[in-house]
Amino acid sequence: MDALSPGGPSGHVLRVTGPLVEIEYTGGIAMHDLVLLGEAGLPGEVVGIEAGVVTVQAYEYTGGLAPGHPARGAGHPLCARLGPGLLGGIFDGLLRPLTGIGDRIRPGAAVETTGREGDGRFVPCVCPGQRVGEGEAVGEVRTAGPVTSRVLVPAGVTGEVEWIAPAGDRERDAVVAVVAGTEIAMSGSWPVRRPRPVRARRIPRHPLTTGQRVIDLLFPIARGSTAAVPGGFGTGKTMLLQQIAKWCDADVIVYIGCGERGNEMADVIDELSELEDPRTGGRLTDRTVTVANTSDMPMMAREAGVHTGMTVAEYFRDMGLDVVVIADSTSRWAEALREFASRSGELPAEEGYPARLASSIAAFYERAGAVTTLGGGHGSVTVIGAVSPPGGDTAEPVTAHTERFVRCLWALDRDLAYARHYPAVSWAGSFSRDAAALTEGPTAGDLSDHRRRVGALLAESDRLGPLVDLVGITALPAQERMSVLAGRLVREGLLQQDALSAQDAYSSPEKTAALAEAVLAVTDRCREIVAAGGSPEPVEQTDFGPLLRAREAAGPHDAAEVATWRDEMLQALDALPKAAS
Repeated sequence: MDALSPGGPSGHVLRVTGPLVEIEYTGGIAMHDLVLLGEAGLPGEVVGIEAGVVTVQAYEYTGGLAPGHPARGAGHPLCARLGPGLLGGIFDGLLRPLTGIGDRIRPGAAVETTGREGDGRFVPCVCPGQRVGEGEAVGEVRTAGPVTSRVLVPAGVTGEVEWIAPAGDRERDAVVAVVAGTEIAMSGSWPVRRPRPVRARRIPRHPLTTGQRVIDLLFPIARGSTAAVPGGFGTGKTMLLQQIAKWCDADVIVYIGCGERGNEMADVIDELSELEDPRTGGRLTDRTVTVANTSDMPMMAREAGVHTGMTVAEYFRDMGLDVVVIADSTSRWAEALREFASRSGELPAEEGYPARLASSIAAFYERAGAVTTLGGGHGSVTVIGAVSPPGGDTAEPVTAHTERFVRCLWALDRDLAYARHYPAVSWAGSFSRDAAALTEGPTAGDLSDHRRRVGALLAESDRLGPLVDLVGITALPAQERMSVLAGRLVREGLLQQDALSAQDAYSSPEKTAALAEAVLAVTDRCREIVAAGGSPEPVEQTDFGPLLRAREAAGPHDAAEVATWRDEMLQALDALPKAAS
């Protein structure tokens, strides 16, 4: 028996048990190598080698594969083909393109396939004889989308440009430059489980603006940081993630649908394709890469999908872009890990998950970061992962381990969702470890001060809530009654946000700071009135409509309009003592 090699059939199938395939070999293969099975070349990954038998976990349905069929090694692990055509595309977990919703890829389709149909126009940015280093751009690939791809010198290559292609249309795999004897093509491969190299990692200090006030004000996230969104069914995870994808100030969005039901994934793709990009006026999908892995896809494809999406994000990061990865949901990915572990005989840990669950989750989130690229530019990958705990139990292993490794937690509360308070982010169960480090941005100082005061108001209101339910609001002292009122104004006038409103779906940092300042000014005036001897009843009975309407009446960037409604509300409160006397 010849050793498995990229040259052709060199082994044969011994046994097929669902997606688990055993093949005979005599050497020449390594763990995690890609293996092509049968005449169709079904892709699979080596997961075990013992006593002349290789165990392969197939990425596809193995129907029709039988003992005696040929098998050959590809000579490398699973790789993603990175290049022009990714933006706007929909791909499976192996980065094979899906041309439309509901499409199926033929069995054994090439794993290293890139992008949609159509070539790009290459424009050189260096000249022959010029010296370039690793990570520097030798040219750009211009397409109809809003993001221009760059052709970079590979890692480890430095020297003079010996040849550069002239400007013109090129095929996506065409060689466009030769540097120090190394040919550079518009597309290249990279192993999905290996992080792409960078020059240095930077401390994230610039906030990622999501346009959602409860996040940007109370639990901000830095560009290059990590966040988790745990929440049970019906709490609004998908809607919140879509809002972040639409409104955040990232250059590229990578949306990974991992293990979701097929109809849900189809709905997400359909909605994303219809969303207008507020930055360009075109379609949001023109700067989005979608990796779709539905629950009916093989387990290994679901497990590989998150790594594929992360590799795509790092590819755009290396161009000096800010990328946001949205993974929905990491719980389904963890379930794929559990299924694989049980099939391969790993020792199960808590709730059947493998003992390496914590390290696998940590390795995924550790690929986020703000970096100095090999070419000397600045880029970032921000990871936001949804977590779907069964029955809303946040003590289950995936949620518990995720909370240990992420910088931000935006926990969704079922009671808030049922009360139609959206986004249903719990201010009591969420946190942000980035808040103190965010020192950049024109409103960073204002939001920091408002964050502290608003958090104190919410904590005091939540403390008094059970007392109000027990003894009634009238039994509380006047100042504590004002604290209860302040909590209501913060919730309804500041934190609540209408995703379907053209005025309120997005809130700029300036508008968020203005609304926070307005609510705080009104609550301070209420406290001043009762501190001066005024009765709390007239204050509580005041129509706070002008304050509560400010978020809907003012445009996404209109802080001045918010100030007008604030002044009207303060004038109404100033008339109360005179009316009471």
